[in-house]
Amino acid sequence: MYYNGIYHQFYQYNPNGSIWGNIVWGHSVSTDLINWIRLEPAIERTTPSDINGCWTGSATILTGDQPVIIYTGADTEKRQVQNIVLPKNLSDPYLRQWKKLKNNPLIQPVGPGLNSGQFRDPTTGWIGPDGLWRIAVGAELNGYSAAILYKSKDFMKWTRVDHPLHSSNASTMWECPDFFAVLPGKNNGLDLSAAIPNGAKHVLKISLDYCDKYMIGVYDLKRDTFVPDTILDDRRLWSRIDYGNYYASKSFFDSKRGRRIIWGWTNETDSTSDDVAKGWAGIHAIPRTVWLDSDGKQLLQWPVEEVELLRTNAVSHQGIELKKGDLFEISGTDTLQADVEIDFELTAIDAADPFDPSWLLDTEKHCREADASVNGGLGPFGLVVLASDNMEEHTTVHLRVYKSEQKYMVLLCSDLRRSSLRPGLYTPAYGGFFEHDLDKEKKISLRTLIDRSAVESFGAGGRVCITGRVYPVALVDGGTHMYAFNNGSSTVKVSQLKAWSMRRAHVNVKMG
Repeated sequence: MYYNGIYHQFYQYNPNGSIWGNIVWGHSVSTDLINWIRLEPAIERTTPSDINGCWTGSATILTGDQPVIIYTGADTEKRQVQNIVLPKNLSDPYLRQWKKLKNNPLIQPVGPGLNSGQFRDPTTGWIGPDGLWRIAVGAELNGYSAAILYKSKDFMKWTRVDHPLHSSNASTMWECPDFFAVLPGKNNGLDLSAAIPNGAKHVLKISLDYCDKYMIGVYDLKRDTFVPDTILDDRRLWSRIDYGNYYASKSFFDSKRGRRIIWGWTNETDSTSDDVAKGWAGIHAIPRTVWLDSDGKQLLQWPVEEVELLRTNAVSHQGIELKKGDLFEISGTDTLQADVEIDFELTAIDAADPFDPSWLLDTEKHCREADASVNGGLGPFGLVVLASDNMEEHTTVHLRVYKSEQKYMVLLCSDLRRSSLRPGLYTPAYGGFFEHDLDKEKKISLRTLIDRSAVESFGAGGRVCITGRVYPVALVDGGTHMYAFNNGSSTVKVSQLKAWSMRRAHVNVKMG
């Protein structure tokens, strides 16, 4: 949340070690979203309603500029219940101490159809047309997934609404729901505690199947329900926030800059013993501004502009022609910590191969089968990052263009399968498709942020995002390379390439 000039980040944290368990709320603060000070935990396991874990929740700024956190606790019976904490001292700019209400838990898993072990992760509150606060809680309802709706006048006494905000029989449980409003084509955010303008859409984001998915639709104020614009029975076709290693994301309204920021967790993909040896496990991806595309059909995401404060040693190239098999080395940049923006200009869009809609059901499989070594009509082209001298280790981030009946479909892949010579790692080939109007603009952009073990990529201005974790041996040895490449039959022109070394941010510097 953003409050009185300070960004607060709360996160699931084990103070006793780098494996899952003993979960409390870690707390860090920042003035720029990049450099962070670590404070003492905000919420710890001290009462019967959270003694077995202080799990996910949300912050809301109430009327009168009063912050409040509502979170899931695992109680003495290991039921999942919802609790509230308030700052002890509002004059403390860092809000270091929080007090629990004596009447916690405020919401219990009672009522028809609820499963007490699948009832968690309350959302940020919003105000309805009747002036009452609302939240949604992720749940299993009669064996299906649902966002259970609650109402309150004062945020303290809650009443369950007789229907969910939304539910689906395509899955059994939604974790970490998020519900927010967006305006098509405008990258300014909307504050849910204020009046929502006409023409706004709503987004319901949920976490399931090890990824974060979302639906765009309308919040029906009369029925108090979310109605998706499109209902897809096969959840493999639901849109994703990120097509890689990215989960449990949460958005908030940044009143400082009038934007909505979304932030996700990316876990380790080496072994638990590696986590113990490192002394830490799990990172947060770069915070992203999120907004709705002008066609109202998909979210766009882009790293917050503050990350550009870390840029140094700029490198720039224009007008590079990449024929089939060409590699262009991007030198002069710290390849372990870099930000690369590249515009690919397509010279022959008619060369695009035909699109098969069945690929949408398993994009990872298609990225494995159509990897960077497989020649296509238009692509693959993109970046090779964290490459060892002999290319035995490398990660490819590449694009392919396909022609369907009425439009062009572009595939972004982040292939980690040769990212490391170390055994025992999870190294998938991630992928996601997006529509692109190549008749209107024959360019596709790609931006990739490399931060040692993290590779975050944004295709076509953030239409598809993919986060990957890699652990190359060359990273320890200190020598890696970065290339732009093309392995498609058609020549691709790099009209613009910019790359920067990235300074190290001050992350979780301990207070005092």
